[in-house]
Parts: sequence; structure tokens; C-alpha cells
Amino acid sequence: MPIILSVNGNVESYPASPLPSKTARVESVGASADAPSEERGRRSTQLAREAYEQQTRQTGFTRITVLAQDLMTSPVVTLGSDGTLTEAWELMKLKGFRHLPVTSLHGTLVGMVSDRDLLRQVPDFLVSKMAVIASTRRLAEIISPRLISATPTTDIREIARVMAEEDIRAVPILDWNRCPIGIITTADLLHGLARHIPLELWT
Repeated sequence: MPIILSVNGNVESYPASPLPSKTARVESVGASADAPSEERGRRSTQLAREAYEQQTRQTGFTRITVLAQDLMTSPVVTLGSDGTLTEAWELMKLKGFRHLPVTSLHGTLVGMVSDRDLLRQVPDFLVSKMAVIASTRRLAEIISPRLISATPTTDIREIARVMAEEDIRAVPILDWNRCPIGIITTADLLHGLARHIPLELWT
């Protein structure tokens, strides 16, 4: 199944792209140790994507098809679009994650919010004045009308490709009613890389 792109509620398939002929750059993991966190995130996503692509080009191994349902974190925690920025921030801190699917009153996905999004809106949640602002602003006010998602049967390599192209760190996984049932993050990609890619590829 393809990646799904939704813009202002209009749903279409994300444009397909042929896999580029690159080799996995394993050394980039060590090289990124001192890079800023956003740059490390981009490199992690790119590394996972390139390693999966390399695996498909290797001869002598049976191709391993890994789907979103094999790696996604499920069930997924969500917050309604009428929730406040403060509620989203506190939920992220409590659960220890950095991305939160935002849903409608009917439970369908309407957006995604990250800790970076919240910090751009309210730079310091510890300042009392900022806290007041965050407690009154709703998630519906800040979520982007452009939304990327996938289904449980989407190939994980396609998800990795889109994450790298779009510079995003998480993709929500939806059922046929467009309700979130899971989420794929950069960490999930790297964990999947460790579990599903033959060790011979790294030698």
C-alpha cells in the first residue's frame, strides 16, 4: 500500500520514486555524534533508508519484506484537536515521546504535532506568561493542513524514503477509517534495521 498524503482533507497517494542506487553509509552513525539533534535525526532516517535499499540490491539473500505493521508502535496515544498546547506538552513529557497524532471528535487523524512544533509556538513552557498562552491555544490552531500517513501494509522502505524526503521523524499508521492505530518513528526504523537486516550486509 502507498504512503497517503492529505491536504486540507483531500486524500491522495504520495508520489512514488524509484530507489536510488546508493550504498549504505554505516560510518555516518559515528560521524554524527557531535551534530545537532535535528541533523542527527535526519542522518538516522537517511541511514535506515539506505540500509534497507542496500538490502534489496544484495544477491545471495532472500529479500525481506518488512511492513509498517511489523515495526509500528501500537496502540498509539493521541490527543483531540481541541486539546491545548499545554496538554500536549505534558502528555509528551509523561509518556516520554516526541510526536503526537491529533484526532477529530470522531477519532480520525487530522494532524501531527511534535515537541519541536510546540517549542516553536511557545519557546519556554516554564515561563508563567508563556504557560498561560499555551493553556489557551488549541492544537487545531497549529497543526499543518498537509499530513502524511501510511497503512499497516505499507512497505517500511517506502516509509523511510518519504521520511527522508520530507524531513519528518514520524509517520502515523491508519486503519481504513483513517483512525490512528500505530506510529512509525526514526527509532522504530533503526530498531527494525537491527532486527530484520542480515548481519552479512555490514561486513
